[in-house]
Amino acid sequence: MELKIYSNKQEVAKEFSTYFAEFVSDKDTVHIALSGGSTPKIVFDTLASDFADKIEWEKINFYWGDERCVLPTDEESNYKMTVDHLFSKIEVPEENIHRILGENNPTGEAMRYANLLEINLDRVDGIPQFDLVILGMGDDGHTASIFPHEIELWDAPDHCVVATHPDTGQKRVSINGNVINKAKGVVFLVTGESKEDKVAEIINKTGNHESYPASLVAPESGHLIWFLDKSAARGIAKD
Repeated sequence: MELKIYSNKQEVAKEFSTYFAEFVSDKDTVHIALSGGSTPKIVFDTLASDFADKIEWEKINFYWGDERCVLPTDEESNYKMTVDHLFSKIEVPEENIHRILGENNPTGEAMRYANLLEINLDRVDGIPQFDLVILGMGDDGHTASIFPHEIELWDAPDHCVVATHPDTGQKRVSINGNVINKAKGVVFLVTGESKEDKVAEIINKTGNHESYPASLVAPESGHLIWFLDKSAARGIAKD
């Protein structure tokens, strides 16, 4: 695990964007799972403004680690956020965008998307393997859409699961922990003081860290990087 700590979320976005450009530069085809949330939004803005003509977008296939069960035009849609902040500003082939159909029946869509991943991605031990999974983390320690109250979904037998938001009851389709940990690389993008406590518990392995899905992220490849701002990283124990 590698920790990269920067002054603010804008610097996180800039440094991750540079990392992303370098990550895809030497690959012929790349399969990447995107995240929703406030920090990825800033990252997408940075990629669009600073790297639109520096990345070969046509070789990147985009997927999502999770999606809310809403229309693709809904303001809560992770897909819509990505279109607004990235896809509408770069040249990426439509066939490279593999969205979770949030408007569909959640159970059926989880099955469809799992099948899509099996078809499009290489499989290792029967599990689809992304080149890179980008994750955020909620204030409650959830990641993708695996929440603490449904942590058993992490090891669900299906590649994609139907999760329920603990407060709103909103249904979401999410990849499971096995798919996350089978990826060649995993990156967390976490900023803001509201994440400080959970980041500290997970990184320091203290408190109730084992009850947070984000603490279960441990890619078999060993390629795990946390991009943090100082506010989120404030509680990390110093050597």
